[in-house]
Amino acid sequence: MIIKKFTAKTENEAIANAKKELGDGVVVMNVKDVKAKGFFAFLKPHTVEVTVALEEESEKYTAAVSAINNVIASSQPQETPAVTAAPGIAAPPVTEDKTRKENSAIEEKLDSLQSLLEQQLQKPEEEKDEKEKKEKDEDEEKREEETEIDRFMKLLHDTMLDNEVDKKYAVEILDEIGQINKPNMPFDYALANIYQKMILKFGKPECITPADGGIKMIFFIGPTGVGKTTTIAKLASIFRVDQKKKVALLTADTYRIAAAEQLRIYANILEVPFRIIYTVEEIGKAMEDFKDYDYILVDTAGHSHQNTTQKESMGNFIHSVDGKVDREVYLVLSATTKYRDLISIADSYKTIADYKLIFTKLDETTTLGNLLNLKLYTGAPLSYVTYGQNVPDDIEEFNPQSTVKKLLGGKN
Repeated sequence: MIIKKFTAKTENEAIANAKKELGDGVVVMNVKDVKAKGFFAFLKPHTVEVTVALEEESEKYTAAVSAINNVIASSQPQETPAVTAAPGIAAPPVTEDKTRKENSAIEEKLDSLQSLLEQQLQKPEEEKDEKEKKEKDEDEEKREEETEIDRFMKLLHDTMLDNEVDKKYAVEILDEIGQINKPNMPFDYALANIYQKMILKFGKPECITPADGGIKMIFFIGPTGVGKTTTIAKLASIFRVDQKKKVALLTADTYRIAAAEQLRIYANILEVPFRIIYTVEEIGKAMEDFKDYDYILVDTAGHSHQNTTQKESMGNFIHSVDGKVDREVYLVLSATTKYRDLISIADSYKTIADYKLIFTKLDETTTLGNLLNLKLYTGAPLSYVTYGQNVPDDIEEFNPQSTVKKLLGGKN
């Protein structure tokens, strides 16, 4: 008999592997879940171990065949020497009583054979039940030995997933902490390590600062409906009112008249210049006209990130100022957008220019995992977040400490 174990993600896959190697005649003897080992065993994939046997001439088969042969042999009529009757004397007849006894003996042996087979078939089931009970007891012992830090790390893992941190990044962070943590260490020490690690992953916010000399031209890009125009108005108000800077507003969004009019109204309230630009040459003219200003904020068309023609036009506007003024580009995104869509948007705009990130509509979501997801995916620094429509309020510099606190289950 050949006995062998096969491990795979599922029972069917393990059995298929066994049949592939040993043939279709394999018999499944045992199936059990394999518990992963290690500090982060709960993060590792589930596996199944299947034990199979190939019965070339199994004991069960041999015993059954032997018993059957015995029954058959004993039930065959015995050949007796031929009796030659003496002349004139008939041979003794076979009596009915003798036939009944032979049939009774056969039935007894058949009953005995059936009991034998039932015992042989029942024994592996009893052994299997005993083995499963033993494995269950071992699993319970392992769970009892699970340390407080293990349970705490799993809680943090689940909390990050609840806050829509991508599983890849959640596992990566906990693995890094696992390399420096030790068994039975206080969980508050582990929490402090994770807190600091996540803050470092976010990095310091990189917000708008004046150019070393001359004007700084700032382009705001992003898909439709994320709040670019309102965000520009908030920043212009901060620069103009709080910081006493000279600000000019431009818009290249010639597709939506309402957006241009909205920005014009904000410009009138702030008493700053406003201009609609249609061509690259008009951007050059604006730079010349506002060369004594601190900031020129440029709104762009909020089109679909899949519109190649409009993206190329936007890229031409942005790169027309290269080498002439200090330039920055900010990609404005909504915190309510699905992570998969955020990846697509980020990849699309990356072909236009390097950018920094602004997240809007934090007041419309209960989870902030996408802020960490996109930061780690793009490597782009975060700058501002907005959380309402009020101008000039409802905007602030990105705060990594408070964001990490929320991602780990803390309150505001």
